[in-house]
Amino acid sequence: MYRLNVYDATQKRLKIIFDYFDYVYVSFSGGKDSGVLLNLCIEYIRKYAPGRKLGVFHIDYEIQYQQTTEYVKRTLSKNQDILEVFHCCVPFKVTTCTSMFQRYWRPWESSHQELWARDMPQNCLTQDDFEFYTEELWDYDFQKLFIKWLRKKTKSRHICCLVGIRTQESFNRWRSIHSDKNYKRLLNYKWTHKTGWHEYNAYPIFDWNTSDIWVANGYFNWDYNHLYDLYYQAGTPLARQRVASPFISEAISTLAIYKTIDPYTWAKMIGRVNGVGCAGLYGNSSVMGWRKITCPSGFSWKHYMEFLLETLPEEIRNNYIEKLNVSIKFWREKGGCLSEKTIEKLRKAGIAITVEETSVYHTNKKTVRMEYLDTIDIPEFREIPSYKRMCICIMKNDHTCKYMGFSQNKRDRQIRENAINKYKKWYEK
Repeated sequence: MYRLNVYDATQKRLKIIFDYFDYVYVSFSGGKDSGVLLNLCIEYIRKYAPGRKLGVFHIDYEIQYQQTTEYVKRTLSKNQDILEVFHCCVPFKVTTCTSMFQRYWRPWESSHQELWARDMPQNCLTQDDFEFYTEELWDYDFQKLFIKWLRKKTKSRHICCLVGIRTQESFNRWRSIHSDKNYKRLLNYKWTHKTGWHEYNAYPIFDWNTSDIWVANGYFNWDYNHLYDLYYQAGTPLARQRVASPFISEAISTLAIYKTIDPYTWAKMIGRVNGVGCAGLYGNSSVMGWRKITCPSGFSWKHYMEFLLETLPEEIRNNYIEKLNVSIKFWREKGGCLSEKTIEKLRKAGIAITVEETSVYHTNKKTVRMEYLDTIDIPEFREIPSYKRMCICIMKNDHTCKYMGFSQNKRDRQIRENAINKYKKWYEK
């Protein structure tokens, strides 16, 4: 039986998308994946859907490599006959892990215009263009509400946002594609997720590998972000070549590369976001939890965590304490999922655990209830609740405790739900 290559498979997916939806747009970050996806869509429209328009949704985070700015400008200036560009410069909340004092920063904040890393692009959309904007919105909330705003603006019956994520990149991205627990799908296609009333996300290149991305760029002679050339020359591993916000947890270890690749932007960053200078110096070291860390003499990891918490402002400290208490209660009462192999290692180490034979989770792993440990020296360390892991979160300025497996807390989820519910009237008609 003939097996489609990833290019031909994507062509079939694009046909499904453009046949079903009356408006389609691409979420374009300026990275290699969204760039390839955008080129695939442009090529498809030219060949098979003449007369169609393609939306391009670009969130401009103000601080980015100059090469990214230049690439985005080149790309959005081309194919103007079929592209409808939505270049958004909005001061929503954006997570930062550079500072122990701040959980977020705001790009394009009018009150700090004199500190902007660069001038606001011409013909961009600002907060005044979006009726739903409030100061409580995070960037991911804005993305959720944008599709509803665009559906109303374009008077579309069915609308789809194409996202260039690939399952190869991380387990979280694999889970976002393959999970069937929280999402409905279009005609049961696993690479689609229903996000609202006649609103969908689709991931046409979910099964592409990194090599497929670069082969496509070379074979079709597509333009790309030449930041990747500089990354390559600097010896940066593929997994750490990031175009996204430089202040998220995953990017802190390579923040200092800005000093070499784009010293002008680095100079602007120093005075723009709290803690950038320190994170640039120590972001890839044990000081910020990115290398092997040791507990100070005379401390247990629990006592060290308590010491670290006392150094923090009250709001930040309470945020960590809230998440810690939730985690302790979860492992004590509900339990997490661990493999038989990990369970056996805990038993050999003399750890008191309760293993449930049945599980409410859709997994072959077993539910394990246990108390928080100080630490444990096993390869599955990141799966086990411990005060050492909490210390690492604090040292990383990981305010969301992503390292601990946390998502949004109840307060943040409520704010998000309130914002979305406020504008339901737009899309439920």
